[in-house]
Amino acid sequence: MRRAAVALLAKQISPPNLSIMQDEGFTVGRVRTELLSGLTVALALVPEAVAFAFVAGVHPLVGLYAAFMVGLITAVFGGRPGMISGATGALAVVMVALVAEHGVEYLFATVVLMGILQIFAGVMHWGKFIRLVPHPVMLGFVNGLAIVIFLAQLTQFKVPGSGGAEWLSGASLYMMLGLVALTMVIIWGMPKITSIIPAPLAGIGIVAVLVIALGLDVPRVGDMASIEGGFPAFHNPFGTGEGLYGTALAPFTLETLWIILPYAVILAAIGLIESLLTLNLVGEITGKRGGASQECIAQGASNVVTGFFGGMGGCAMIGQSMINVKSGGRTRIAGIAAALFLLLFIVVASPLIEQIPLAALVGVMFMVVIGTFAWNSLKIMTKVPLMDAFVIVLVTVVTVMSDLAVAVVVGVIVSALAYAWNNARRIHANTRESVTDKGAKVYEIEGPLFFGSTDGFIELFDVAGDPERVIVDFARSRVVDQSALQAIEAVAAKYEAEGKKLVLRHLSRDCHQLLTKAGHLMVDSDDDPEYEVAVDYSVRTGILGGH
Repeated sequence: MRRAAVALLAKQISPPNLSIMQDEGFTVGRVRTELLSGLTVALALVPEAVAFAFVAGVHPLVGLYAAFMVGLITAVFGGRPGMISGATGALAVVMVALVAEHGVEYLFATVVLMGILQIFAGVMHWGKFIRLVPHPVMLGFVNGLAIVIFLAQLTQFKVPGSGGAEWLSGASLYMMLGLVALTMVIIWGMPKITSIIPAPLAGIGIVAVLVIALGLDVPRVGDMASIEGGFPAFHNPFGTGEGLYGTALAPFTLETLWIILPYAVILAAIGLIESLLTLNLVGEITGKRGGASQECIAQGASNVVTGFFGGMGGCAMIGQSMINVKSGGRTRIAGIAAALFLLLFIVVASPLIEQIPLAALVGVMFMVVIGTFAWNSLKIMTKVPLMDAFVIVLVTVVTVMSDLAVAVVVGVIVSALAYAWNNARRIHANTRESVTDKGAKVYEIEGPLFFGSTDGFIELFDVAGDPERVIVDFARSRVVDQSALQAIEAVAAKYEAEGKKLVLRHLSRDCHQLLTKAGHLMVDSDDDPEYEVAVDYSVRTGILGGH
């Protein structure tokens, strides 16, 4: 029994593609591009990780360590080279309540459980269900996250140390805006001059040198918090006594499980949804597809490790992924380099990194916003079906007002209901006299028969006016679900009550199997439905009942 279970598990897990370069040529130019792209991403990760740590109510190093470990592990084992993962705001807003009530150790325990759930989802190949997300939902997701990224940058226009209560004003504000604009102009113009250095890195470097050389008084990374620290060390969040940052450890008990389980499920779902949608987006830009299940496992493994090394967990980051892709990053080298550069910043180069003006990083993120927002979605609003346009706007608004997971679920549900309604209106029937059975009437059903179309299906039949033998032809229809079975039985029962006989013809194999399993078909022999041979099936009633 155990051997069979292990064999089944091994069959479920396909060998991942862990090639460093994938199908890119291994050249000095390619490696240089990947390393510079990784450096650019690492610089942009610093303020993001610190800001999200503040949102979650934890020490800045908790966010920075998460960005390093999640970024490194997913870069090595993830399903889409070119993607960047780290601490994200979508997860931070869920964590804040847990940290406030129970402390950071419970957060670490939650991140471990979150990772286990994500690994399980990957092993079960649940990542494939991301294909159910319609394109209008993808557009809404992209637009919503672009707006969220933009709004997140506005906090950098507040006076450092004011607790976010006071906005910059006067000369400080104008200086900040001028440097942001300068960074954006450099990023826009650099590709027209040279592609040796990624444009975002050039923008950060030039503006940083200008600010430091002229001694300009503008907010810098160090004004947010010190990023100085050591190598992340193993830390078990379970036990008794005092843990990191003066908070109590999480007891390894069922009570702790019931506390962290709801948060772990929500975080796992949000993390996988954002990661898989980003995977698809990066795949569209680079023209390559990644493994969804492999990405789920990589995200889960990274969060398990992060939870045991004092990190807040994370998932794919669309902003940093766009920076990487636009800077030329296409392989695992860029993601690995970004994580290692970030660790280098924390351990060795924190004094230098803390001098980088926030305006330069804000300028980079503003260019990410411009590049991420699907501007073509505004043009096609009047050209696509009204429901699709509504879904784009709905998902965008819900992403901004609530969170990504809720927005995607809402978008998929609305799209599914719209699809069901449209299909429910498609069902109709063409009637004619039977050629083979003299005196019989044939109903040629067109359109799927499912829960949404059952009422329309039942209304197609004239039970009182029909002859004694009625043939329902399903050559252009499909029987989909239990509601469809119920409707067929209800129609057959009406004819039976009138002393008439209803038979089914031209059932496809899936419809045949569904009706046979339910016990509705009266089959006299081991029959296989073939369209070339018109086989009539009588319907057995009284199986599902009338309610």
